[in-house]
Amino acid sequence: MADENIQGAAGADQQAQFAIQKIYVKDISFEAPGTPMVFNEQGNPDLNLNLNQKVGKLADDVYEVILGINLTCKLGEKTVYIVELEQAGIFGLNGFDERNLDFMLGTYCPNVLFPYARQMASELIQAGGFPPFYLQPINFEAIYAESLRRRAEQLKSASAPAVGNA
Repeated sequence: MADENIQGAAGADQQAQFAIQKIYVKDISFEAPGTPMVFNEQGNPDLNLNLNQKVGKLADDVYEVILGINLTCKLGEKTVYIVELEQAGIFGLNGFDERNLDFMLGTYCPNVLFPYARQMASELIQAGGFPPFYLQPINFEAIYAESLRRRAEQLKSASAPAVGNA
């Protein structure tokens, strides 16, 4: 009975823990190649947004997550502006099994970083002399689910026997 209580207490101490240790801009770039002539251009801008994410292990239970945002605005064939930004964070994740750790790094950490990246991109665009632009919320859970689906397809196709003529 005493052994069960000790094991139960030890198990309670092993709960998963998450901590934000640092949030910072790792890399940033703003270009407005057509200025000042582009300020007189009329039309509907075409915006192209690309997201990427990198995860690196810094130490036991400590990870750097980098959310990359590339935003290009064009009017016709002319590039109005380009924002390239890497918003990063150092996160402590302790006590997660492999599946939940992957989920936290793929969804929760980018969700923490996104408001900082959105604010930075908006400030850069306004500082460049352009109207405010606010990135719409991103569903990182859906992006993560799609990446899991693709990983599963790749594993399935890699393990499928090759069919050929004998």
